[in-house]
Amino acid sequence: MSAQTLSAERVERALRELYRRFGYRQYKVSQFEEYDLYAQNRSFLAGERILSFTDTDGRLMAMKPDVTLSIIRNTRDDDRVRKLWYTENVYRAPRNGDGFREILQTGLECVGPTDLYATAEVVMLAAESLAAIREDYVLDLSHVGILTGVLAAADASEETSRDVLRAVEEKNLHALTAVCRRDGLPETTAELLRTLCRLSGPAEAALPELLALSLPEDARKAAEELRDITALLSAFGSYRVNLDLSVTNDTDYYNGVVFRGFVDGAAAGVLSGGRYDNLVNRMGKTGGAAGFAVYLSELEYLAEDAPAYDVDTLLLYDENDDPARVAAAVKALLAEGGSVRAQKRGVTAFSFRRAVDLDGREVV
Repeated sequence: MSAQTLSAERVERALRELYRRFGYRQYKVSQFEEYDLYAQNRSFLAGERILSFTDTDGRLMAMKPDVTLSIIRNTRDDDRVRKLWYTENVYRAPRNGDGFREILQTGLECVGPTDLYATAEVVMLAAESLAAIREDYVLDLSHVGILTGVLAAADASEETSRDVLRAVEEKNLHALTAVCRRDGLPETTAELLRTLCRLSGPAEAALPELLALSLPEDARKAAEELRDITALLSAFGSYRVNLDLSVTNDTDYYNGVVFRGFVDGAAAGVLSGGRYDNLVNRMGKTGGAAGFAVYLSELEYLAEDAPAYDVDTLLLYDENDDPARVAAAVKALLAEGGSVRAQKRGVTAFSFRRAVDLDGREVV
């Protein structure tokens, strides 16, 4: 088994214990769901194509491309807060690529009446999850309500809002300016949007800059919520959090804080999530929800530092040695700590810290 695979397995175990420590309960979902669940929420999915088949009873089913939709659909609509974590395979095709991929992901969901503390706890656990993968990480944090608040105050159309959000997500100032001119947004609004597009950096420095801007009321409330969330994060510890308003996500589903996580050595993001009350409401339920997913499959491309040796102790024996004596020697060496490989004398193709015989003598 490769070092990369072992890395993903160790991360999954660490995340499982992390989430349990904060009272999250494991949730198991079915491998299949009715196709309509995903067809009605295509824009929420990472890709629009869905792997489907006809069940023996004639129903059109899908190999699940997402876990959150299944959890929301199968969670009772009441006043209880449910804190859940999962490790599941999902099946997706890239937006601009061919072929479906089986993707292993671990994530958590806080579903129900979700207050400021619960939202901040989800963000904190996202940062802790990244730290469990690599010390060199960053969590990019934003709030959907900042940009949508600016656009609503300018009475921007749905098409204009969509194009503005796309330009900000791409950090394309030229396209942003062109959309504002095309659709006749006031120059003060266009300049504010350009400023927000450029604004990024460590949260402790960028948030004061954000709050110093002349923001419409709804956008200011969103910025203040972001400030309050980062303040709660500092109560848990010190985290590498950046403010980056290019993290937008789909406003049909997300309505609050949104974030993406990156670690050194991975070409793409390994974590994404946010507050998605709109999704809960679109599925006919009340309350709210916040959560994220860690894409464990992406960790397979992270190389670990190679160990100095393949094994700590190489135990050499001769063909005529008693196997029971070899087993006893292995047991004794394992009791001392470290790893042991027993084999007959001869050429070996791996590295070891030391080699000994059955009498405990060092062998060159």
